[in-house]
Amino acid sequence: MLFTKPRITIGALKGGSGKTIISLGLIAAWREKGNRIAPFKKGPDFIDAGWLTFAAARPCYNLDPFMMNNKQIIQSFISHSGDAGLSLIEGNRGLFDGLDVEGRCSTAELAKLLKTPVILIVDATMTTRTVAAVIKGCQAFDPDLNISGIILNRVAGSRQEALITDAIEKYCGTIVVGSVPKLQDTAFPERHMGLVPYQEREHAERAISWTREIVEKYLQLDAIWRIASEAEDIEIKFQSQRPGTTVKPDNDSPQIGFIRDKAFWFYYPENLEQLERMGARLVEVNAISQDVLPQLDALYIGGGFPEIQAQALADNHTFRNALREEIEKGLPVYAECGGFMYLGENLVVDGKTYPMVGAVPIAFVLGKRPQGHGYTVLEVNELNPYYPVGEILKGHEFHYSKPVLTGEATVDFVFKVRRGHGVDGERDGICMKNVLATFTHIHAAGNPRWSKGLLKASLEYRRSNSRKNG
Repeated sequence: MLFTKPRITIGALKGGSGKTIISLGLIAAWREKGNRIAPFKKGPDFIDAGWLTFAAARPCYNLDPFMMNNKQIIQSFISHSGDAGLSLIEGNRGLFDGLDVEGRCSTAELAKLLKTPVILIVDATMTTRTVAAVIKGCQAFDPDLNISGIILNRVAGSRQEALITDAIEKYCGTIVVGSVPKLQDTAFPERHMGLVPYQEREHAERAISWTREIVEKYLQLDAIWRIASEAEDIEIKFQSQRPGTTVKPDNDSPQIGFIRDKAFWFYYPENLEQLERMGARLVEVNAISQDVLPQLDALYIGGGFPEIQAQALADNHTFRNALREEIEKGLPVYAECGGFMYLGENLVVDGKTYPMVGAVPIAFVLGKRPQGHGYTVLEVNELNPYYPVGEILKGHEFHYSKPVLTGEATVDFVFKVRRGHGVDGERDGICMKNVLATFTHIHAAGNPRWSKGLLKASLEYRRSNSRKNG
């Protein structure tokens, strides 16, 4: 069986070259024409993936060669592309930038795995013919990579554009499919982790419309679609189907909550989908607007920016108290990064202290520089409700907060950090009662045991409560 759907990868020579704006604009422009576009983000990024989700009006799935193996990547890509007219993958960093000198886990390697033509964005600032030399170098650097079109960005004028275009077409055997001038203003302000999340933008639709107008004005949409349609077929060696619920929930199914609001929204779609496929009933919870915690058998708190919503989270003391009481009763809670910070005693931002849940005896102090940034490898070396001892987990972390133990409290760590920073460079994963709080984000497609562990903990808690009430 062959996968024959149109698909492209949007790459660049470095980060900050305009990949996200171009990707958003292409998705919005094609959707305006009535096409279904399946968005994907290479790497672990949540923020760009959130914007791609918003633009496409469907989930964006992360394809991460570090946290997923080749089969998992291909299966996820094909499964989530089936009903789309075209799939668009936004790369990350520079085209060949990877984890080592071989370029492992780079955008280029992902494009080759999925046999995807690459549209390369090139910054034309203060250069002309040299652009062709750079592109020629990329082609020679990896002849197996299909660089099928070039988008010039930050072009100063028509003379520069014409000279660069002629040089590329003469020396590189590829075409220029767009030329974007220097833009004085953009609709996407940034902060320490990149673009401001669309959840915090009051005018997100206006921002997407702006990208669509840019793309429609300066890019050759039909030529880019034609390139995507020329992608090589992928041979499917496994049964591919769009993931759906395989265990039908009933009255005995566990209820697993997940907090999703302006503070917490870093969730890989696969993580929630796996829980549903295993039969869990998911309950969306809002830590800012809800007064009480609904009846749950477990709670999952993802990442986000609790520091931006610190006042609102602190003000909702009834919810914080309710959650702490349920944790004391043994409610299983799995918390990642921002969720970890929320479970602490306090959150200190710009010298001001905000009370949090108080389930973990730690204060989190926001700094100006990242405390942990990049991929992680953790070894489970202590008993806990979610993972067997000896398990190796791959994930990623990106946090500016520094944890500080409060008082004379002691805590148990369940992870040994083999790669990354975690809490102190050596340890991560604090386990107290049925809580496991960690700085590392787990991608369920690459760590399927995660969902099994959370479901198991929820079932045990449910049975325990039934015995107590019986």
